[in-house]
Amino acid sequence: MPNSHPTSKLWRPWTPIAQQAGAMRIVEAQGNRVRDAEGNWYLDGISGVLNASCGHGHPALIEAATRQLRQLVHYDLMVSSHDPAETLTARLAGILPGELNETCLLNSGSEATEAAIRIALQYWRNIGENRNRVITFETGYHGSTFLAQQLSGLPFTMSEWDRPFPVDHVTVPTSPRDARTEEACDALIARFSDALENGTPAAAVMVEPLLGLGGCVVLPAGFLTRLRQLCDRHGTLLVIDEVLCGFGRTGRMFGFDHDGITPDIVTMSKGISSGYVPLAAVTVTTPIKDSFRREPIAQGLRYGHTTGGHAVASAVANTVLDVMAEEKLVENAAAQGGELLAGLRKLEPNPLIADVRGLGLMVALETDGPESGEAIATATAQAGVLTRHERGVIRIAPPLPLTSEQTTEIIEAVATAADLAAAARH
Repeated sequence: MPNSHPTSKLWRPWTPIAQQAGAMRIVEAQGNRVRDAEGNWYLDGISGVLNASCGHGHPALIEAATRQLRQLVHYDLMVSSHDPAETLTARLAGILPGELNETCLLNSGSEATEAAIRIALQYWRNIGENRNRVITFETGYHGSTFLAQQLSGLPFTMSEWDRPFPVDHVTVPTSPRDARTEEACDALIARFSDALENGTPAAAVMVEPLLGLGGCVVLPAGFLTRLRQLCDRHGTLLVIDEVLCGFGRTGRMFGFDHDGITPDIVTMSKGISSGYVPLAAVTVTTPIKDSFRREPIAQGLRYGHTTGGHAVASAVANTVLDVMAEEKLVENAAAQGGELLAGLRKLEPNPLIADVRGLGLMVALETDGPESGEAIATATAQAGVLTRHERGVIRIAPPLPLTSEQTTEIIEAVATAADLAAAARH
């Protein structure tokens, strides 16, 4: 139950002031479960902030952080390199396809977007072209820093200030339920084609493999393949935002792996360190990095942060890759995600459920509106499973070590909650 803290001085982000008090307070987490201040345990159906991919309290990750804390907490990468960062970037080059070899380490997904856009726009200047237009989804989400906010057309993330570069938004031409068809793919590619053909040459197209905050919309199979071809035709950089999807969430190591493409730039965060320590990465192709050898002021990438590529975070990320391989978490995400999706799709006859969709362990129930979504999410929490409700869509994204028994637990809790909500409505 909610635990009120009327004298709290904590200003919680993304939360109306009137709702600051009375929030649940999580005090402990182990494995795939969390405990609130009232002593109630919940199955964590949202992986913390969609980032605890290896679960909570994993001993190998705690040991990696502890060991690195004893040896070297951090040293500024503008001054010196260090082994954890060197090892991590080499390993990323090994698992990413093509010439995606060069990585800048940061702290958050928003910072990764900021860096990716700066790199993309500067790249064109480096090679003597003045391209600065970016094309992206209207309902995409790429972070909350200044440049990141320019990319989103979602009402709660839109910036009130003028854009420093042109941004063209593409809308999904159908409902999320119908967006997974071949016809929807044709229509979507046609819209990106129009955006690329109308206007000055575009510097970059930036998209998520799955529209996370924009309704957990699963894009049609083959869309990224055709978008890659379209970008190649127009000489435009393709930037894929893997902050949410990367590191196994969708049942593949990266979301773009479902279509087998190679982007020009990839942004990563969340699962890269399983949320244990803040970390993000931007990986670019070798030709993009090489262009900075001759950029106008010859200072390289003029972007970075004091704790970017933190040694402890990098050490944890290296161990995350070990844990993912040893525990076969990508494969488990695909298997349990399939079970979860199949089980929840049995709820579609419920009058409050408009659609059930998902990819790997990122599954969503779209309800007939915010009231139904809130009622089902609240009843699901009372049944011991935490989900995340936003604007009528309930997202379920548990840690990747989810067991078959826990998958069944989620399905049963949501089914009971949906039945209760429907009975109360009718």
